Amino acid sequence: MDDREVITIEPGKRGGRPCIRGMRITVYDVLDYLAAGMTEAEILADFPELTVEDIRACLGFAADRERRLLAATA
Repeated sequence: MDDREVITIEPGKRGGRPCIRGMRITVYDVLDYLAAGMTEAEILADFPELTVEDIRACLGFAADRERRLLAATA
């Protein structure tokens, strides 16, 4: 599945932050949970509506954003 099908941005939802499949769970939320030490299994247990593909799409989205940021400053 393409990350662009998983990560959605809607101006009226969560302040226009990138969310997962139109839900109110943001990419930032998932990345923050991972950074805090939660495992994929723990995140999925807390948020059963998420999938492993959703978590990987968040990581891919963040990596792509970082890549674009670096390209813009080069």
